Amino acid sequence: MSFFEKYLTLWVSLCIVAGIAVGRWLPIVPEMLGRWEYASVSVPIAVLIWLMIYPMMLKVDFRSVRDVAQQPKGIVVTCVTNWLVKPFTMFGIAWLCFFVVFRVWIPADLAEEYLAGAVLLGAAPCTAMVFVWSYLTKGNAAYTLVQVAVNDLIILAAFAPIVALLLGIGGVTVPMDTLLLSVLLFVVIPLAAGIITRIVVVRRRGIEYFNGIFVHKFDNVTVFGLLLTLVILFSFQGGTILSNPLHIGLIAVPLVVQTVCIFFVAYGWAWRWGLPHEVAAPAGMIGASNFFELAVAVAVSLFGLQSGAALATVVGVLVEVPVMLMLVNIANNTRRWFDSQGKRKDS
Repeated sequence: MSFFEKYLTLWVSLCIVAGIAVGRWLPIVPEMLGRWEYASVSVPIAVLIWLMIYPMMLKVDFRSVRDVAQQPKGIVVTCVTNWLVKPFTMFGIAWLCFFVVFRVWIPADLAEEYLAGAVLLGAAPCTAMVFVWSYLTKGNAAYTLVQVAVNDLIILAAFAPIVALLLGIGGVTVPMDTLLLSVLLFVVIPLAAGIITRIVVVRRRGIEYFNGIFVHKFDNVTVFGLLLTLVILFSFQGGTILSNPLHIGLIAVPLVVQTVCIFFVAYGWAWRWGLPHEVAAPAGMIGASNFFELAVAVAVSLFGLQSGAALATVVGVLVEVPVMLMLVNIANNTRRWFDSQGKRKDS
């Protein structure tokens, strides 16, 4: 484990504080970066996410991708958890918090908007940052790629109907240009770059050099990309966070509870099914984390930039990284459960 990975929680905390400080005292920085946007996708954020994902894609060996079909249970865990469990548990937990537990502090009209934002997050499982979480848990790169690819295809068909069903509104429109551009930027381009790099380097220097030396040159790129992404993200939302401390804390409660619960649903299911840790950990991470780029874009387009729904999706960004790092630590510290399970099967 590298120096930065060992103290990643500390670096993340410092970067969140730095980002909020930049947004508060140097607002010209997020204003300038905010101009670089296309189809509601921030170009600087897209580039940084690309830098985070590219090292993961270098490790994808398409010979191992073909072997995924021999172990379909991981895909079943991912799909069922993401689409038949997560959106509905998010709705239930958020409704209970906003309309019952926190009704003294949250007016009914705002509760409805916060619920809408939570549903948008719950119906948009992760497609980009999961590569980072998979990398930190030493997940199977090829299997993670297939899980994400299947997820992307389901999002195209299922996201809008599920949101419409849960919110009870008709005519929910998904910004397809945002969705397709996000898939292109966060999956297709880094995957293509990784494949081309792998082919070129292996042909010139051999597979031993590629796996033993070349790949490790990028060991800290993912972490650096994550930290700089946090600074920029929280510089965008610094003013909002500082002006709504109570409501942000209240919104965070159901989002954190949901994230932890969904992780253990998928991770525990994978353990019960006897899946290896390198498949189980990414399966848990995909459902636990969110496609926040899509959720924020849809919240803004449906409810407005200053809406409670948009604020709830922003809080999703705020809590996701610290909570996901906690789950990464849990996954890494429970790896022995899967190792001992494999030994019992062999004996």
